[in-house]
Amino acid sequence: MPNENAIKDPIKLLGKINELHPSDIAYSLKKIEQKSEEDFFHVIKQLPEDILGEVILELPENLREDVYEELSIEKLTDAVDELESDDATDIIQEIEELDEEKAKEIFEGLEEEDQQEIDWLKRYEEDEAGSYMQTELFSANLNETIQESITRLKKGKAEDELENIHQVFIVNEDNRLIASILLEDLIIFDFEKTYEQIINAHEENRFKPFVVQDKDDIDDVAKQFEKYDLSVVAVIGYQDMLMGRITSDDILDVIEENATEQMYQLAGVDDDFEHEDNLFTTARKRALWLFLNLGTAILASLVIGIFDETIESYVALAILMPIVASMGGNAGTQTLAVMVRQLALGDIDFDNSKDAIKKEVFISLFNGLLFAILIGIIAWVWFNTAMLGLVIAMSMVINLFSAGFFGASIPLVLKKFDIDPAIGSTVLLTTVTDIVGFFSFLMLAKVILL
Repeated sequence: MPNENAIKDPIKLLGKINELHPSDIAYSLKKIEQKSEEDFFHVIKQLPEDILGEVILELPENLREDVYEELSIEKLTDAVDELESDDATDIIQEIEELDEEKAKEIFEGLEEEDQQEIDWLKRYEEDEAGSYMQTELFSANLNETIQESITRLKKGKAEDELENIHQVFIVNEDNRLIASILLEDLIIFDFEKTYEQIINAHEENRFKPFVVQDKDDIDDVAKQFEKYDLSVVAVIGYQDMLMGRITSDDILDVIEENATEQMYQLAGVDDDFEHEDNLFTTARKRALWLFLNLGTAILASLVIGIFDETIESYVALAILMPIVASMGGNAGTQTLAVMVRQLALGDIDFDNSKDAIKKEVFISLFNGLLFAILIGIIAWVWFNTAMLGLVIAMSMVINLFSAGFFGASIPLVLKKFDIDPAIGSTVLLTTVTDIVGFFSFLMLAKVILL
């Protein structure tokens, strides 16, 4: 959760830099930038290199771009040099998109080992596990004693080469991952013994590591983290060779990005343009979705137009029509949100969806009957016409049934055709509930009342 007590004074912020976490510094910088861009860049330029990169990564994308343009090559090189391999790769790639020549000079200013790691990580696609892994980890050979590896760990920590270490990954002579041992377990063993002796002395699966392939989809990796409550997983490649590790902080970012993307897509908003400074571009992107909504609204209006004589004969229908459509739309949105989320989590798919559809239809029918009775009585008392209450009650049941059925079915059908269920579901569902709601209500009114 962001710090609500952000330091908005640049001098005070610089005075407390050593006491604050990079995310808190970034939050304060966002507040400072809103008041003065000059003060924002002044603070950025004064930040120590060992935290500068982390602070930059915590800033919104539009501010990061401004920082990349403003800071010198030397300053950015020092900042990247302090980062872990995955974060360093992210910054290099972001700068490449803005200024390839600047990114090249920063890259060439890094140590050869860092360059090789960044080159390696850049080979992976954005949605592959390898693009999220860091190559810095604590590993040991089977023939190595615990004491020897602990000595290396101490040295690595002292030189700030290793951070956030949870376990030691055990590999053989070919760097093939064999096992992993938590540090809290490691300290109870005899430090003079080799890892091979320790592993052989315990049950076969005692030290079995959680692993993912470097080419695995990062969303599947995130599901493993959630399912098994993991803090880190090993990343392996060809012939189970240890490539790196993915830590929970990166997975939390993936989960947050996915949730945000889903929320935006359900609302018909393009996440890529929401942080644009150009208001016209953002407005234009939203307008495309609203144009599609306009088309569906016209369809609903055409249905109403079919029954214009019915409405003229019974004015009360015009007053009650929005109730039916609104209740259907809201009930459908509830079902849609549940189904899209379950599909995203992998809890259901097209093949085992029958029970989920039955459940949503039952809930919708139950609520349909409940509110049908309620609105039927209200309409009866309001307009002193019992048959009008019956019409709207029947229409309510029909529309809520369709809301439950189509709210559950539409995401499944889209998923079946490899279309993101969050995209387009809302418009399709709104079209169905509006048309079914208006048609059922007005048709029943025409048959029963007129």
